[in-house]
Parts: sequence; structure tokens; C-alpha cells
Amino acid sequence: MQGILIIAPNWIGDAVMTQPLLTRLKAQYPESKIDVLASTWVAPIYRACHAVNEVIEAKFEHQQLQWRLRKQLAKDLQSKNYQACFILPNSFKSALIPWLANIPFRIGYRGELRYGLINLSLDNPSKINRPPMVEHYLALSQLLQDDEESSSSALRPTLNVSSLAKRSVEQKLAGANINPKSLFIFCPGAEYGPTKRWPTKHFAQLAKNILEGDANAQIILLGGKGDQEIAQNIQAETGLHANIHNWCGSTSLDEAIALIGIAKAVVSNDSGLMHIAAALKTPQVAIFGSSDPAHTPPLSDKAKVLWLNLPCSPCHQKICPLGHLRCLNDILPQQVLATLNTLQ
Repeated sequence: MQGILIIAPNWIGDAVMTQPLLTRLKAQYPESKIDVLASTWVAPIYRACHAVNEVIEAKFEHQQLQWRLRKQLAKDLQSKNYQACFILPNSFKSALIPWLANIPFRIGYRGELRYGLINLSLDNPSKINRPPMVEHYLALSQLLQDDEESSSSALRPTLNVSSLAKRSVEQKLAGANINPKSLFIFCPGAEYGPTKRWPTKHFAQLAKNILEGDANAQIILLGGKGDQEIAQNIQAETGLHANIHNWCGSTSLDEAIALIGIAKAVVSNDSGLMHIAAALKTPQVAIFGSSDPAHTPPLSDKAKVLWLNLPCSPCHQKICPLGHLRCLNDILPQQVLATLNTLQ
């Protein structure tokens, strides 16, 4: 198997959880070159994966077919003579490129009218009894070989910090007079919606508690441009403390990976940055609300999950259907701080 192409998922957390599949494929086919076709948004995750030979970036847009772009990509990829392609998203459009590129083995989960576009497939698990996402992706590795021994044990995601990104954040930290040895990272956003976001007032109180215990602590609020307002609210509720820094939207994903890698600890919602922290083995507290930590846990011995497991959880809804959001409101800052202290 000389060439393998991976069609990457479109979400950062999902991308992190595909890394064990790449490691498994490299072990199965050590002479193969594994390339990844990824959106610009998740491409940095694959640049941090040892098993990847080349990351091919494409400006994919959500819910857009982009037929001309996909045809051109297929034409470009056809010249690379890939023998197999793993199509990790479940969508019809994600399966178009390897089919147009005439890649012989097109592997993925059945769904969304993909019959013929993929020719080696597994049934999608039910939404009621879903396996952990890492195992979900790993299961595809067995489709190219007869024995199932290699798929018997799950691997944990592992990422590597690029030296370029590390130098970049070291310069930024020095410019902001932030000591990396006393750095805490808060990730207050979650792309999915409010039922995955711990309240800003709780983040603010936790920040105050940390600074009361250690006046030298520095807290960086990390996330995308869409998280800037959330971070501003946290800052406002702490009285714009000089040791709390809003870097949401002002770092690249490569830099965010580097920052998380050097942090003393991370506090996050169930988000892509949570999975990055786990893959970097940074001490972390992961706060779950509407989602299920059995399905998307942070896979690290240095991670602690806080989840109340209420009778209404997990509801997987973007807005609390009962209107109280107790699954997050009732996880108190002092509980998170106590959990953080067990990680030090």
C-alpha cells in the first residue's frame, strides 16, 4: 500500500480523535505515505501528527457542494495514484473527491446516499449506543485486511507542537510579560452552542480564586473569533484583572496548540481545544453539560471530567429544553478549583 489519502472531518475535536487511526495505518503499512485532505480550519491538527506525510489544504465551506473545487482537487489528486482513501465525514460531498479521483479503495461509514462512492464500508452505529469516537474511526482500519487483531485495542490521540509555533508563542508571551511557568489556559467557548458552555460568571469566579491563591498566575482565555465576546464578559466580571488576557481570535490554531502544550493546566468545555489538551497530555479539567463524556472523553491520564449526569443528560440539544441549564450551572467554581488542585 504505497499511498493512502485521508479525507478529514471538519471539526477540530473530531480531527484530533482521528489521529490514532493514522498511527494504526502507519503501523499496518509502514512503507506507505499518508496524506490528509483537510479544510484550512483543521489542517494544523494534521501538521501536528507524526504519521502524516503531507497536508493538502482546501477552502471547504460548510453546507456547500463547491463542485468545481472538488473536481479540480480530484484531478490534482489522481496524479498521486493513491491506492486507498479513508473518508471520515459521513457526508455525500466528502465522498465525491476520491470517487472522481478513481482511487481504488474508498473506505468509510455508510450514509447519505454514498452507495458506489464508497466501496468498503461499515454501518454507522446508532445514535443511542454510540462508541467512543476514537474507536469509531479506528474500526475503519480493519477493512483493508482480513484479521481484526489490530483493531482490538484503542490508541490515545497524540499531537506534536511545531518548533515554529512554539517560538511564535514564546515571543508573544514575552511581549505580554507572561511567565509560561505560571500559565493557565481557559477555553470558554464551544462551537456547538450554550449547552456546552460553562457560564462566564463561573469562569470569572474560578479566575479570581486562582489569582487569590497565586498572585503570579497568568490566565489566557483561548478560542476563536466567535469566542471574543464570551472572553470579554469573563474579563469584565473579574474587574479587568491585569493577569487575565483575552487571546480569543488572536492566535492561529498552530499557536493555540503550542500554548496549550506549555500551560500549567487547562480548563475547558467539551470542545476541540479540550481534545488538543488531552492529546498534548496537559493537566486539564473538562466540563461537560449536554454531551456525553463516554462518547467524546478527553483521552488522557492527566484529564479530569466534571459531569453531573442529571436525569435529563445527555440531551445533545443546543439550547436547554428545560430552560434551567443545571447540567452546567450546578458545576460550581470551587468544585473546579478543587479538581484543578488535584492535578498540580
